[in-house]
Amino acid sequence: MSGNGCSHPDDAASRPAPSTFRAPAAYAASRAAIWLAANALFTDAHGRALIVDPDYRTTSLLPGGAVEAGESPSAAAAREVREEIGLELEFRRCLAIDWNPPRASEHDPAVRIPAQIVQVMDGGTLSEDQIRSIRPDHEITRTHWAEPAALARHMGGRSARRTLAALRARINGAGAAILEDGYPTAPTLLDRLEALSRPRTPERWTWHPVPVPAGVPITQCRGWLFAPDGRVVALMDRETGALSLPGGPLEHEDHGDPAATLIRQALAQARITVLDPVFPPYLGHLDTTAHGAAREAHVRMAAVIASHAPVPAASPGTSPGTAVLATPEQVAELVDWGPDAARQLDAVHRARADLNLPRAARRPITELALDGTPP
Repeated sequence: MSGNGCSHPDDAASRPAPSTFRAPAAYAASRAAIWLAANALFTDAHGRALIVDPDYRTTSLLPGGAVEAGESPSAAAAREVREEIGLELEFRRCLAIDWNPPRASEHDPAVRIPAQIVQVMDGGTLSEDQIRSIRPDHEITRTHWAEPAALARHMGGRSARRTLAALRARINGAGAAILEDGYPTAPTLLDRLEALSRPRTPERWTWHPVPVPAGVPITQCRGWLFAPDGRVVALMDRETGALSLPGGPLEHEDHGDPAATLIRQALAQARITVLDPVFPPYLGHLDTTAHGAAREAHVRMAAVIASHAPVPAASPGTSPGTAVLATPEQVAELVDWGPDAARQLDAVHRARADLNLPRAARRPITELALDGTPP
């Protein structure tokens, strides 16, 4: 400012700008307190989740617990798994990140628990040797395997929702699901169709990559129908979330020809036509004999999608399946075919190679275009 009281034009530019800086103590005090926990999701060959019963809770949990001061979530998961069930493992992939709101302690309602973030780490599918080596800690009264649809019966609602979301995220293979109180902030198709939330029908039959023996009736044919990118079409029930391959029982009009059944059902169920007559090739069959029932065979074939027509609107009173595109591995992970699923997948990939199709990379399961756009 000059001696006559007038401002110099450069004075404003030279003054420091107003600052939003706060003292570190004040800033730290303003931050919300939040807890951090890490769990591990393990499955067995049947797609069931490993859960534990701590002696201090009335409900089951995934193995895991609180992240200690200075500890990373992956290190916490490894430590908790080692302490609770005796397995020495590393965790490199996160399946779900779940923010839980503040709440009262279930042991003392007068105590308020702050908001918590729970990370679910992927423990993969345990081998038989790993399962046999599980050694529960003294605070774990029981370890057991739970069907995905039964999780809500064993766990608290939030924990069950989180575990199902983590299972779906593993199948989709597109990174961790972001959850709030166990609910996805951006639901995928599997979330919207509530995949795995209802009981799966066990189909743990023996796979035979050979022709059906003479005299054994063929009662069903289903097909692995390939899109050009190597993914296959599957059908998800809109009411139950159950998944199946296109196809079904042989009818009189099929004249005993399983290929005719597949061609007819693919058109009726998903408006798909397949290449003919060279394919579909025969992959093998499942022997469904059980508990003294009459022996019969369920045949599996492979085919290439030739065309796809628009899917008509659902008729009143019906609950049609949603046609989806998935990798063969994703199909197997959504059903309960047991250990022999791996052998069937081997046959599927041999057929895919024979058809000169690529092996599909894992990506989120998507709905087959309703307008008939080629897959």
